[in-house]
Amino acid sequence: MYDHQAKKLNEQGTFKEIVVEISARQLSAKSETLRQMSMFLTQAVFMEVCVHPKPGLVTRHGGGAHTDMSILTFAAGSAVLAKAFSDLQILGMKHNGNYQELFGKVRRYGVSAEQELLRVTKGVNTQRGILFAGGLLAAAAGAAMNKGLDSKALCSIVAEMTQGLTENELAGLQADRPLTAGERLYQAYGITGIRGEVEAGFPSVRQNGLPGLKEAFAKGAGLNDALVHALVHLMTVVQDSNVIWRGGYAKLPFVQQRARDILAQGSIFTDSGRRLLAESEELFRNERISPGGSADLLSVTAALYLVENKEFPVAII
Repeated sequence: MYDHQAKKLNEQGTFKEIVVEISARQLSAKSETLRQMSMFLTQAVFMEVCVHPKPGLVTRHGGGAHTDMSILTFAAGSAVLAKAFSDLQILGMKHNGNYQELFGKVRRYGVSAEQELLRVTKGVNTQRGILFAGGLLAAAAGAAMNKGLDSKALCSIVAEMTQGLTENELAGLQADRPLTAGERLYQAYGITGIRGEVEAGFPSVRQNGLPGLKEAFAKGAGLNDALVHALVHLMTVVQDSNVIWRGGYAKLPFVQQRARDILAQGSIFTDSGRRLLAESEELFRNERISPGGSADLLSVTAALYLVENKEFPVAII
């Protein structure tokens, strides 16, 4: 009898140990997933600003069409983004409600993160777009923690989180308060900008950015040139509110056509394509054209590529 009880207690102890071990491994796997997504987004943000050439945009060689920012301004802001992405993933992981309720929490967190971003950049708006888009992806990754990271699933969650965003925030705008730049552009031209992009689950990234990046890697391109090629693909389709805000609506079809022309010339892979990129750099700088919306979506593209593949297939040089 005593032997039977001792055996039973020993089996129970072993079972408890197994449960504890499984729980520990699951927690470790979740922590690793959290670290991965935060790292992917932070990597993508840093890489986007370093890439060159990017017509009108800040690169490692200059400020493009911007006289109030440089790669150092972006470095300062990127430190804020790294913390925000990590915090928002944890917020998503702890959330128990529906995805639209999670969006409300993300928005509230984003207000303080945006204030900190502007503080460290001395009031210069470097990365509010990617704080919004990347923050949504981070929260989506946290919410989907038990399912693992999957780029299509993350985009679907972001779309569900932001369902009705354009109608709720842009339709029926009243003149009882100062309108933001995005609100003014919607009122004047019907441009939904980044709101429309996230509400649709990043279609420009899925249909243009990622295919462009994969095409470049298939051609044997290095990381810098592959990201340039992906950016040009994005520029052909993105409703870039930054372009319109700085240069007027007519500049948007001009930028999209210029990007199509660069692709037609062989993009960064040919002499003629590189010449047109160089000419576009000078032209965009002189006319203050900055496709900042496409730049934000290039960061999203790079992050989602890493979600799918865990690493880039080339050296990081």
